[in-house]
Amino acid sequence: MPRTNGGIIGKRNLTSFGKDTIHNKTSSGTVTTQPGTRLTNILVVAGGGGGAGYSGRGGGGAGGARLLTDHTVDGNTPISVTVGGGGASKTYPAPASGNSGNTSTFGNPLNPISSSGGGGGGGGSPAAGQPGGSGGGGHSPGGAGGSGNAGGFDPPEGNAGGQGDPNADQNYHGGGGGGGASEAGGSGTSPGNTGPGTAGDGGDGIDVTPAFGAAPQPFYLSNVSGRGNTACGHFAGGAAGSVYGPAGGQPGTSGDGGLGGGADGTPNSGGAGKSGVTNSGGGGGGSSKLPQASGAGGSGIVIVKELSKASGVWNLKSQLQALQQGTWPKAAFPASIDYIVVAGGGGGGSWGGGGGGAGGYRESSGASTGGYTVSPLGACVSALSLAAGDYPITIGAGGSNAPSYPARADRTSGSNSVFSTITSAGGGRGGSDGGDPAANIAGGSGGGGYISNCAGAGNTPPVSPPQGNPGGSGRASPNYIGGGGGGAGAVGGSAVATPQPPGTPKFTIAGAGGAGVTSCITGSPVTRAGGGGGGGNDGDGSGQSAPKGAGGSGGGGAGGHYACTAGTAGTANTGGGGGAAGATSPTGNTAGASGAGGSGIVIVRTPGCVSVSVSPGTNSTATRPCGAKVATFTVSGTLTIS
Repeated sequence: MPRTNGGIIGKRNLTSFGKDTIHNKTSSGTVTTQPGTRLTNILVVAGGGGGAGYSGRGGGGAGGARLLTDHTVDGNTPISVTVGGGGASKTYPAPASGNSGNTSTFGNPLNPISSSGGGGGGGGSPAAGQPGGSGGGGHSPGGAGGSGNAGGFDPPEGNAGGQGDPNADQNYHGGGGGGGASEAGGSGTSPGNTGPGTAGDGGDGIDVTPAFGAAPQPFYLSNVSGRGNTACGHFAGGAAGSVYGPAGGQPGTSGDGGLGGGADGTPNSGGAGKSGVTNSGGGGGGSSKLPQASGAGGSGIVIVKELSKASGVWNLKSQLQALQQGTWPKAAFPASIDYIVVAGGGGGGSWGGGGGGAGGYRESSGASTGGYTVSPLGACVSALSLAAGDYPITIGAGGSNAPSYPARADRTSGSNSVFSTITSAGGGRGGSDGGDPAANIAGGSGGGGYISNCAGAGNTPPVSPPQGNPGGSGRASPNYIGGGGGGAGAVGGSAVATPQPPGTPKFTIAGAGGAGVTSCITGSPVTRAGGGGGGGNDGDGSGQSAPKGAGGSGGGGAGGHYACTAGTAGTANTGGGGGAAGATSPTGNTAGASGAGGSGIVIVRTPGCVSVSVSPGTNSTATRPCGAKVATFTVSGTLTIS
């Protein structure tokens, strides 16, 4: 019997042919989807709450923010959109609490989405901040912050506001900050009548770049002075609280507005509150002098991205129809390609030397290929824009180790890894017996110092954001201990003296390797680029030694010490630094071998509509559930995209 799907067996997947079209709704109206659209990314931000109209008052809470990915819609369908206004400004002696913001909605008939207006800042009556999408900050003294997530959504649409300064003295006091979409508002504080108050900061808003692309984008809002930044793709920041003090007193410290358009607070030397950024959903700031007006909340926004997705198995009828309509996804070049490039780690030093530095670590934000979690080094880093073709990839080797006595300084730094225009520098070799100028042990992350010699610098040559960190310092006496190699996420640990009772052996603790960083580019969290641990030395031949330096998380090798003098190698394909060798006497004549650095790695992630192949076969490819392609290079080879 013939099959209605043309003979293909398998799960029928929902396809979407939205061509990544963006609708940016800054006022109420209608969005009409394209005929082939079935999946969308949706941001719905309500209006922010207004600040309280009196001194020492709470900042307005951000409008509720809901970000939904792969949200199902019907194609060729008009969908009503409501963009909520911000809570209006207030001027004393009107009731002092701020006005709350208004709801925003995306009226999808299949599954409507709404976000709650932000809560107004707390004033004299009542003192508590108002509840809302994010809650308003409380008034001083002691007003509670308003609760957030008024709609009871999962995940929450916002957070609570901060408490007003609990001090009952009315001469100095700071209001609480309004809550933001991703962070609660800060609380106000003061030292009573002995000094100026400090207002709470507004909570930060939501980062939408994983769903809508890395900044800049034409629909991300321009930064406005005196408000939390918006241009990096943040919305719904809470407003900071305001500060009050007596005439002629010291100006208090006003809080900072949250990322995503939240207004900065006003000190007692100022007056009117600032308004939240228009269309950010940011909260408005409270006033600090009478009869000045408070700031209004920022209006909301609705952003819709019609997705192109065609992964898995489709029936031939729907595929042919899409081809005829010109809506079947095609690879568009140049394509946006995300990446991680990690260089080889440095070899560890000998004779109680320094740990090897981790290989340089460079990463893009992941916003172009599915919005996975990246390390702090990838934040706001754009993907590469590449044409179809072949791209050679170089995997940096780990630095060689120092053999056991008497070969004192025979170890090397790691080698560079390269993908297209991205080069990560090899990790610096660990400092070693015989002396090493600091410049010789610099690298992507620097090698740890040997005894009194300097540690190696990281981020060499310099790039932004930095690809690594410096190594830690060693100690010359009493035990001649090495510092840890730097890691991508932290400076290498320095050797530390530990005082002991008179007449007992003296110890120092070898430096630990600096921590690496974690990314989910392959779909699971993996930590890479940890520094190697420093080596221990008993210093006086007593057979008693400080603990060996631990390797940094992310493949850093541990250092050796008197009982087990060999250092541990950095883990292959992590760029981890090698651990330094330990020794059992000042002459080092029982020193073991140090650990070699771990080799580097390159991981490339492309949109699902791009075809990917790798060579040689040691390297691999995979397809994520979202359709993105992932190519992993553990040895040098060639990436082909088409």
